[in-house]
Amino acid sequence: MKKFLLSVSVVTLLLCGFAGCTPQQQWNREQRQSLRNMLRDYRKMVYLNDLNEAEYMLFSDDVTAAIEEDYPVYTTFVEMPGVGDTVQVYVVTTIVEQLSTDAHNMRHVFPYPQLVAEGVLPNGLDRMQQNAFYRCLASQVNNTYASVGDFFNAILADTTASSAVRQMQSACAADLFDWTVEIIEIEQN
Repeated sequence: MKKFLLSVSVVTLLLCGFAGCTPQQQWNREQRQSLRNMLRDYRKMVYLNDLNEAEYMLFSDDVTAAIEEDYPVYTTFVEMPGVGDTVQVYVVTTIVEQLSTDAHNMRHVFPYPQLVAEGVLPNGLDRMQQNAFYRCLASQVNNTYASVGDFFNAILADTTASSAVRQMQSACAADLFDWTVEIIEIEQN
């Protein structure tokens, strides 16, 4: 019986020793925090800059979870060449996925202060009025463009002041606030 217990103890010790030598399969709290700190550098991007702190934490959790899923061993991820580029790809991919799943993120694409400065919306709208405008705009965008890719291509390709998106913005502003936007095109010689 003593030999059996000794054998079981030795085998258990060996298995624990081998398990201790295998790479860590899950990230610990410090490693996740290190990646979140790296993600703080991306806070200056237009979409991310407009998020409040709670929304940004959810965003960084999504990015961290995606990276952790694809790179389960933290040291392998951190030591690979081009880790910064990899993080940037995950950030952009997460932004596109969030825009694809929730069209109400229009407030991040067209921030309220920018729309006020451009004369699309009046100053002083409360959060409820802003949300009504963005719901209207999101609805019109969803009805006009088949995909988020089509929408962004239209934004990137458009260079005129009377763009389709600007017309949608003006229509929503007029419908909701009796706010009329006059678009004046100036001919340049």
